[in-house]
Amino acid sequence: MSRVWNFSAGPAALPEEVLRQAQDEMLDWHGAGCSVMEMSHRGKEFTGIIEQAEADLRELMAIPAGYKVLFLQGGATQQFAQIPMNLLAGRSADYIVTGSWSQKAFTEALRIGTVRCAATTEGSAFTRLPIADQIKLDPFAAYLHLCTNETIHGVEISAERIADTGVPLVADMSSHILSRPVPVEKFGLIYAGAQKNIGPSGLTLVIIRQELLGMAPLTIPSVMDYAVMAENGSLLNTPPTYGIYIAGLVFKWLKRQGGLEGIAAVNAEKGRILYGCIDASGGFYTNPVDRDCRSLMNVPFTLADPRLDAAFLAESKAAGLVSLKGHKSVGGMRASVYNAVSLAGVQVLVDFMNDFAKRNG
Repeated sequence: MSRVWNFSAGPAALPEEVLRQAQDEMLDWHGAGCSVMEMSHRGKEFTGIIEQAEADLRELMAIPAGYKVLFLQGGATQQFAQIPMNLLAGRSADYIVTGSWSQKAFTEALRIGTVRCAATTEGSAFTRLPIADQIKLDPFAAYLHLCTNETIHGVEISAERIADTGVPLVADMSSHILSRPVPVEKFGLIYAGAQKNIGPSGLTLVIIRQELLGMAPLTIPSVMDYAVMAENGSLLNTPPTYGIYIAGLVFKWLKRQGGLEGIAAVNAEKGRILYGCIDASGGFYTNPVDRDCRSLMNVPFTLADPRLDAAFLAESKAAGLVSLKGHKSVGGMRASVYNAVSLAGVQVLVDFMNDFAKRNG
């Protein structure tokens, strides 16, 4: 059976090399006589796996020594609550809302403490970033939260556009982490669900500046306290061991691609040909996002005649191109072209889109 070209927003495609290595090591990991799924999370074998995964991630992202790397559970959605639990410390925090996920983060934080919406682009259907005079920041905020890539709406904030506001910057990078170099030192905390560019669902990555540890009240559960998890090397309880193992294989794969600089060049080319196809279609396809903040990972688009949507999805699936239906909240189509989606796969999609438009335009 041949594999499909998978454009799912998450859980998403994984590198085939990684899947084949995991297959080869499924029953016997490096002579251990068992699968990673079966070994003790406190044994020397798994200790080596998690320590190597962290070392490779630190190398890939150039994470400074003053940051802790945590391998957690609960997804980015748990972080929506865990962040204010740990960082508010009786103060207020600012949120910039640029799409569904930053809106969800803001709404969840309201359940925990005092937070402000410092800017929102909801009035523009989340198709752009807020302009400077629309952003009203509190200089005494405990932190400023933003989602640097909105998976549903396809809006991305490049690190170059993020200025130092004088308060810790907290970023949800779930859907574009590891797609390009990021100046980690700009951020107080970075978090990401794994199921897009890191590994399988069930693992959550948190990178936190050490000075932000130890601020949580004693009333929160210990498993939700970043300081406690850091003190225990992410092993306070049983972590998602297999997810960490797969993430480690993905980190090794990324290093073989030339690191984040190498994969960024591939991602830029994928974006060039996919957006080029949309923009050159004469209006048959449309991407609603302002060009200066288009995502290179999640590309939403609509057909000029929505009556063709069903045919587009049926014919693309028949051609081996799957998971192109847009999120139910916005409709249309969406191609998620994460790191593991090859340039060849994007070219197959573009060829199909051009042919479909020629036959139906």
